[in-house]
Amino acid sequence: MATTSDIRKGMCIEFNNDTYSIIEFQHVKPGKGNAFVRTKLKSLTTGRVIDNTFTAGHKVDEVRVERRKFQYLYNDDMGYHFMDQETFEQVALKGEFIENTGLMKEGLEVEILFHAEKEIPLTLDMPQYIILEVTYTEPGVRGDTATNTLKRATVETGAEVRVPLFINQGDLVKIDTSTNSYVERVKQ
Repeated sequence: MATTSDIRKGMCIEFNNDTYSIIEFQHVKPGKGNAFVRTKLKSLTTGRVIDNTFTAGHKVDEVRVERRKFQYLYNDDMGYHFMDQETFEQVALKGEFIENTGLMKEGLEVEILFHAEKEIPLTLDMPQYIILEVTYTEPGVRGDTATNTLKRATVETGAEVRVPLFINQGDLVKIDTSTNSYVERVKQ
């Protein structure tokens, strides 16, 4: 059992018969009245984000979780399949558990968060950045760079990303997986 003073970003708690991860929190001590903690919670089963306020000293049920490294293998109608790199055990996750599934490339190393007591997967964390090859994009027009213009590009996984005009077919690009956006061109 933890209290509101133990709340931190990334902490997992049991709340309203569901498992939540704390995305944001703020301890508030108003001039008049009792202190409280304002939180933003993300459900690890549905992905829904809710706001909740706990009074200071409120007890919360902390959930013990484990992070394990897995390698992405493939996807089919059963879901996305991953293999534990130490035990070679395979796990299948539904697409709702994964953000930006279009950026998943075979062999990609990810972390899966498991409920330590129930041994069930809760959520998947992709690396912050991944490097993919551009398979199709329209050629950029010289002199069309008065502003930061972006064009559509399809990467090797089939996902569509907005890239600057100087990116051509066959270039390697670094993509931020949290925002699905272009970061930089990678030298080969």
